[in-house]
Amino acid sequence: MEHTIQILARAGYASRGVLYLVVGLLALTSAVGMGGQTTSARGALVEILEQPFGRILLLLMIAGLVGFALWRAIQSLTDADHHGRDPKALVIRAGHLLSAVTHGFLAYWAIRLMLASREGSKGGPLSALGEGTATLVMVAAGVLLAGIGVAHIFKGWTARFERYMTFPSSHEPWARHLCRFGLVARGLVWCIVAGMLIHSAVRLNSREIQGTGEALDWLAGSPYGQWLLGGVAAGLVAFGVYSCLEARYRHIRS
Repeated sequence: MEHTIQILARAGYASRGVLYLVVGLLALTSAVGMGGQTTSARGALVEILEQPFGRILLLLMIAGLVGFALWRAIQSLTDADHHGRDPKALVIRAGHLLSAVTHGFLAYWAIRLMLASREGSKGGPLSALGEGTATLVMVAAGVLLAGIGVAHIFKGWTARFERYMTFPSSHEPWARHLCRFGLVARGLVWCIVAGMLIHSAVRLNSREIQGTGEALDWLAGSPYGQWLLGGVAAGLVAFGVYSCLEARYRHIRS
């Protein structure tokens, strides 16, 4: 059983890494004027499907996303990383549970995409909820995402991820700095997404879920937008590499 959980977790980290590499590289090429575009994880899955052998690649991504959702649920419900039950630990575990839900939805969306092409992009997880309930869900998700974003920034700034990973000595000179950069960049994006979610729910009375693509669009449209977009996009590429390093070197406890 433990071996199976390790396989699911490592496949999940690898799939997350691929998604962020695609999102970051597309945004980076857009920032430097090479024809790329800002997009979300869903957009990255569409890009993967459109590549040669795209359906096979997408099927592998779906398997990885399902594995990651299951691993995040295990992390949250069984406290696999031994965070404990104090308020800080419960917030971290709640973040893992939210990650399990979002990656589960993403895997479901990818299945629909593979079966029905772009029709998989229609609708959303809040479409069946009443207006008041959807607003509360979006605000709660926004607050939690803001906490997760700040936690990512703190985790990157202090290099706390090293307690869960052991790099070979040959990787030490570059891996630590790259992982720190990637975590801070992803944390910044989550903070922007959180603000957009709360603003959308409270001020615009909208149930449309904002994500990475919208956050990158907001950066591109801000003062010095191309520079900001380029820096954050490079950070997302770094986070993709960090996730791939997690797939190989993270300590997986069940």
